[in-house]
Amino acid sequence: MALQSAKLVTALAACFLTTSLAIAAAQSTAPAEPNATGLWQKLDDETGNPVSWFLFVERGGFYEGVIAKLFLRPQDPKNPTCSSCRDDRKDQPLLGLSLVRNMQRDGLTYQGGNILDPRNGNIHSAMMRVSPDGETLTVRGYLGIALFGRDKNWQRLPDNAMRQLDPVIIARYLPHATKPGLTASGRQEKGTRPPSALR
Repeated sequence: MALQSAKLVTALAACFLTTSLAIAAAQSTAPAEPNATGLWQKLDDETGNPVSWFLFVERGGFYEGVIAKLFLRPQDPKNPTCSSCRDDRKDQPLLGLSLVRNMQRDGLTYQGGNILDPRNGNIHSAMMRVSPDGETLTVRGYLGIALFGRDKNWQRLPDNAMRQLDPVIIARYLPHATKPGLTASGRQEKGTRPPSALR
């Protein structure tokens, strides 16, 4: 009887251990939920041409989106500034300007922040949502109630698009990415060796 009890305890322990390992393996191989960090492209609603790229970074639990690249039209000023801004962004260059501030993440949704309209200097409440596949960022600016806001969809750009950014933007917002082979999120680019391997 004691031998049967010992075998039963051993079998139960083995079953528990196998189940625990399977659960841990499934959790460790599950892909991470997409987030807003990285580069996003805004297209013109009428022409479909790129208007600007936005770089989102996370700092201390808050997400910030800056204008990372401008696609100027021939009639646009060569180095546009935010002349209509009424806060610390007044007369700052649009390139590198913090457009979205103080967004707090809750899964795929971001709330509690604000977005600047550089055309008139108005600051609106904002919310964002990353699509489950991580390829679309829906940005909504609004006054008062989110229901009365307007959605804009921005498309994620590949990590290698970072190479097209002004080095000042990289140094200011992604200082870790100044190392060869690192992506916007600080991950090692596929097909490159880490900087330590280059020594």
